[in-house]
Amino acid sequence: MTDVCGVRVGDHADFEKTVTAEDIQKFAEVTGDHNPLHSDADYAKKTRFGECIAHGMLSAGFISAVLGTKLAPNACAIYLSQTLRFLRPVKVGDTVRATVEVKGIEPEKRMVTLETECFNQNGEALVKGEAVILLDPVN
Repeated sequence: MTDVCGVRVGDHADFEKTVTAEDIQKFAEVTGDHNPLHSDADYAKKTRFGECIAHGMLSAGFISAVLGTKLAPNACAIYLSQTLRFLRPVKVGDTVRATVEVKGIEPEKRMVTLETECFNQNGEALVKGEAVILLDPVN
């Protein structure tokens, strides 16, 4: 079976994190995205969500965590692309589980294509997409 850095088609990896208000605040500070939807309860009440929600890209960051630390821990994962469809909001207290599954490998290019998804504690899909990464061995 073909592999890159020990990764094969069908391999899975995941990462789980419960989102706190502090996580959302830190994400806003790091990115500069201070949209009041994420931090101002009075503002958020007037939106379709009715309460503050996490930045969508915070969930994407959890996918990055899987790719960078869980899928191939003895390799250097380099993002090439990522598509994302945001399906549900993430609220303070939600536990997000980011999962990846290897769908294709181009061994000569060290490229790996993955299905990427995030789910909440109820198993509801939050984010779905596809990533392409390079895997380089760490010597």
